[in-house]
Amino acid sequence: MPLPEHGLTDDEIMARLRAMRARDARWADGRTFGLVFDGGPEVRAIAEQAAALYLHENALNPAAFPSLAEIQSDVVGACAQLFHGGPAVAGFMTSGGTESILMAVKAARERARAERNVTEPEMVLADSAHAAFHKAAHYFGVHVHKVPVRADFRCDVDAMAAQVNGNTALVVGSAPQYPQGVIDPIPELAALAATVGASMHVDACMGGFVLPFMEMNGEPVAPWDFRVDGVTTLSADLHKLGYAPKGASVLLHATKELRRYQTFVFDDWLGGAYGSPAMQGSRPGLPMATAWAVLHRLGIDGYRRLTRTTLDAARAIIAGVRATPGLTVLGEPAAHLFAITSPDAQLDVFALDDRLHARGWHLQRQRPPDSLHLTVSAGNVPVVDEFVSDLRAAVAEAAGARAHDRDAGYARME
Repeated sequence: MPLPEHGLTDDEIMARLRAMRARDARWADGRTFGLVFDGGPEVRAIAEQAAALYLHENALNPAAFPSLAEIQSDVVGACAQLFHGGPAVAGFMTSGGTESILMAVKAARERARAERNVTEPEMVLADSAHAAFHKAAHYFGVHVHKVPVRADFRCDVDAMAAQVNGNTALVVGSAPQYPQGVIDPIPELAALAATVGASMHVDACMGGFVLPFMEMNGEPVAPWDFRVDGVTTLSADLHKLGYAPKGASVLLHATKELRRYQTFVFDDWLGGAYGSPAMQGSRPGLPMATAWAVLHRLGIDGYRRLTRTTLDAARAIIAGVRATPGLTVLGEPAAHLFAITSPDAQLDVFALDDRLHARGWHLQRQRPPDSLHLTVSAGNVPVVDEFVSDLRAAVAEAAGARAHDRDAGYARME
């Protein structure tokens, strides 16, 4: 569509945007298991007010916008306390989990170069680790040793140990990992990284705003945060189960000394000193302010409540899946995200997804193995029973279609 010769009216612009948006996933109805995470009308309202207030501000220069420096400091400090980091932990906000991971890899590379003279940096991770680590390796020239997970989908520490060497800059673990929702053995991975002086990153982009509140609610949680000796960096997304709008994440470092490896500083050009702690130069103030607002609107008790209802919903769906012939859940999910598959490929789960999509549900396809991924959040709570009912109906349809195709094949053979 070309730029119009004459500007459109406000009403015309909004009408066109609404028409385009009508085709998007129905996240506000709770029918999207991922992508957007809804903390409820009160959370949306305060986020929208904060967004309007900080629509144009730029965090590139904190001297010009000291409120954004204060906002970032508050958010980082709250997260450091939540993840048991103590006063030594320091960090920055980023635009999301991918950028946090990118900067964690960059910081690990710089640290290995400065402290151990590593010129050919490597990192060791499981094949369940987020794709953003491979993106970071591509960007920053880090060689990846990718190791298959164990049968329970957790990192195989022994297999990873075989790949660790003097060039290892980073060892990666997830809490939980995305594909099957299990928590990697973080203490063992941190000890492994320490054997060669490498950095140890915990990707808690999905779990950072669930696991602490599970523990506060009295549920057992495997060790994963800064209480584990040897964890040097940790990422967590405020725009996932922190319920802030996109895009807001944090990357925390165990100390301020380690944090310096994240920042890029340059003054050998005609424009004066330039410094940036992230991939972006100009950084929008809007996501930072909305994250701050949502954190303070919910507080500890609000997150504990949302975590409790979210886990109840996730467990109800898991129970419904396991009670449905032809379906199962991969592994033993630790919290709110999991994957549905069909044992021995009794059903085509991607065909099942087509039928769910026709009913207005949005799930994520992944492989191997072929499975459907769900990230359950508070916005899904009201529609759990409807989803389980639709899932069973879609399974019956998929099974019937498969039987019809099989019978048709037999008829052709005769």
